[in-house]
Amino acid sequence: MVSNTADVQPRSAGTSISLHGMGVICGLAAGVWLGGAEAPTKLVNAGFSPFAISLCMVAGVFTARWTFPTLLKGTSYVFADLAARKHLIIWAILAGALWAVANTLTVFAIRDVGLATAFPLWNTNCLVGLGWGMVLFRELEGASAKNLFKVILGAVVIVVAAIMLGFSTIDTGASISPHAVHGLLAAGGASLMWGTMYVPYRKAYLSGMNPLSFVTVFTVGELGTMLLLTFTLDGGFHSSAFQLAHNKQLLFWLFLGGFVWVVGDLFQQFATKYLGIGRGIPLSNTNQLWGLAWGALVFGELASASHAHLILVLAGSVLMVIGALSISTAVASSRENLSRNMALERECERYGMDYQEVLLAQSGDELGSRNERRRWWDVLIVALATFIFVWLGVNARVPALAMNLHWIVVLSGLLLASLLGGGWALWRGTRFS
Repeated sequence: MVSNTADVQPRSAGTSISLHGMGVICGLAAGVWLGGAEAPTKLVNAGFSPFAISLCMVAGVFTARWTFPTLLKGTSYVFADLAARKHLIIWAILAGALWAVANTLTVFAIRDVGLATAFPLWNTNCLVGLGWGMVLFRELEGASAKNLFKVILGAVVIVVAAIMLGFSTIDTGASISPHAVHGLLAAGGASLMWGTMYVPYRKAYLSGMNPLSFVTVFTVGELGTMLLLTFTLDGGFHSSAFQLAHNKQLLFWLFLGGFVWVVGDLFQQFATKYLGIGRGIPLSNTNQLWGLAWGALVFGELASASHAHLILVLAGSVLMVIGALSISTAVASSRENLSRNMALERECERYGMDYQEVLLAQSGDELGSRNERRRWWDVLIVALATFIFVWLGVNARVPALAMNLHWIVVLSGLLLASLLGGGWALWRGTRFS
């Protein structure tokens, strides 16, 4: 059965965009948005704890994660998808918990070593994800020698780039943070958490679940975990999170950061679905370039850096992107697709799912006519989320941080362009399936 469907790549909406091309577009768009999402965490310098920053950002994530699936597909579609694959609910909650821990670690890393340096370090998560993909989901099994070379070369280059960026932090002379080692460890921990988080992602999409359905449950795990972390490790009701919650002038920017992250993560989810962990995640890790751009161009993080520091940061950044692209351009062969389908068949046998239906759904084409009719509560969810953002935005004030407004406009324009391009490709190719 599997051998006859190794190259099945059905289309539901009639388009010339291949599944690989779709994944590449989504991965690049994810990089742009994920790169901009961490900029609001610069507010950690305003005296709030990393737990407070992360909790308020996750509150914005929670609001946006429910809004996008409701807007694009409707709750009837989402809950029908979840009901058909109940075994994945616990996996989605686990993925959300891992995300919350990783996101909190990134705030510590940004505080201690800066956004421009921390970003590339935690992007080694692609190596962790690649390892899990090979061990658990048969990724790269049957790959050609050329593809194996690309993946191995990319992995080595990424590790070298991470080492260079780590030394760049130590070699900053007088500007070095007294907590630099803690920041590096936090970034490494985030890499491990996020790399492992992609296991539930891949398991869900091998089962044919829509990314929009997955993230709806995912957000329950991340919000619950952040509340637990705040209460147990940040002083409970005395946490600065509760002071920040009453500070509407700053709260809007963290909600906005959560919103931006959700857009990037949705693109990343679709990239993982169509390319797999080993290819999709390195491509979305081009967010390192955008994180560097926000940190250096908008916040001036490298303004006082030495020439040696600048050379290490820039060379490490370029190397990391080269490594990620080397991995992501290794297009899967027929033998790899066959191996993937064997993993898919294993999931179907384990959970009693129909193989042909899941194969089509995993390839962006859903069998049957799942109800996408909007209910009155769908309108209410979207309206409520919009009201929250508008209410916070009206009361918002620009934080007292040195920022280059010209570069904010330029980078924001690139965000919008990538959203329109990636969204159009997904709609034309799969109707967000």
